[in-house]
Amino acid sequence: MIVTAESSTNVQVRIKSGRHVFLADEPLDIGDDAGPDPYSLLLSSLAACTIMTVQMYARRKNWPLEGVELSLSTKKVHAKDCEDCESDPNARVDIIERQISFKGDLTPDQIDRLADISSKCPVHRTLTSETVIRTEILP
Repeated sequence: MIVTAESSTNVQVRIKSGRHVFLADEPLDIGDDAGPDPYSLLLSSLAACTIMTVQMYARRKNWPLEGVELSLSTKKVHAKDCEDCESDPNARVDIIERQISFKGDLTPDQIDRLADISSKCPVHRTLTSETVIRTEILP
């Protein structure tokens, strides 16, 4: 998978992923609000991956999952203000808060399992594991 991006008008970024082309931008106080901002794209990736992973799991199990609704938000806090953070107390930590609702005639055990599966999507694993970004400057 290769995603390409190039600068466009003002601070807009034209992104191409396969045959799909879309814009990222900043809100009106910085940009033109012509597309989602980078953090919204990040949260969108996690949301899409989470829902797809849960749907595929339920389909494989033939469970009566009719839909999934997800809400995500992000904030930065000091580790000392985060009871489940392990970083240096003065470090800043990114917190992603996620709320999920499963629709369908599901048992409590099925809901518990789907909640567990929701944290196993590839994007979730990437965000919660060590990630290395290697940059090459081209002429």
